[in-house]
Amino acid sequence: MTPALELQDVRAARGGTDIWSEGTFAIPTGSIVAAIGPNGSGKTTLLQMILGLIPPAAGTLRVMGEAPGRGNPRIGYVPQGYAAEVGEAIRCRDLVALGRTGTRWGLGRRSSDDRNRVDAALASVSALDLADRRLSQLSGGQQQRIAIAQALVGDPDLLLLDEPLANLDIHHQQEIVGLLRELHRARPITMLIVVHDLNPLLSILDGAIYLLDGHAHYGAIGDVVDSELLTHLYDAPIKVVRTVQGDLFTSGEFE
Repeated sequence: MTPALELQDVRAARGGTDIWSEGTFAIPTGSIVAAIGPNGSGKTTLLQMILGLIPPAAGTLRVMGEAPGRGNPRIGYVPQGYAAEVGEAIRCRDLVALGRTGTRWGLGRRSSDDRNRVDAALASVSALDLADRRLSQLSGGQQQRIAIAQALVGDPDLLLLDEPLANLDIHHQQEIVGLLRELHRARPITMLIVVHDLNPLLSILDGAIYLLDGHAHYGAIGDVVDSELLTHLYDAPIKVVRTVQGDLFTSGEFE
């Protein structure tokens, strides 16, 4: 099967300055993968390259077997700070519809197929009852559900999420992780999730991209959740604990 992402000696740069290099790995289709690393290590830059917003400075990047391109309908994207990006006064139904109609915002009536797809996306994240409310009326967890619904409305094969658990309390973090698990069970979409703290997501992750010492690496989650590796990655003491049930946890500050 064609990998969801394939990097061959990829280098990322901004303003002529290298951020990371030597990215050579493949992400299996249908997997759930985290992207981790300290602030400024280039996690969001990786997402932008996948989205075709900036080109690799060197090497070859393939997204589902093709070169990256802007507006790829096979990719759904949930940006960090979604509410600030889109404004809070818009109805949730209209926000989700933007993921399908795009530039047809405000132009004429939506087709019945558009309306059905919007309702299906809202239902898939258990947010159909929020359709006619404004984003400003919702909790952070509910806003994140709407963001995910907008990313899913085009029925993508790859879902990119940039810090989807940021600014959520533990209860809402667990809800969003549970939602991602159920979405993946319903259809094995590939997910790439930028995070600082791995703990909330460990139960659903297959692997992780880690940006270490200016280089991009990929490993199975059991190999990445390693005290020595994570301590080096974050330049802070990180302990890894395995419970008697076999569950993994990390202990330490992710700056």
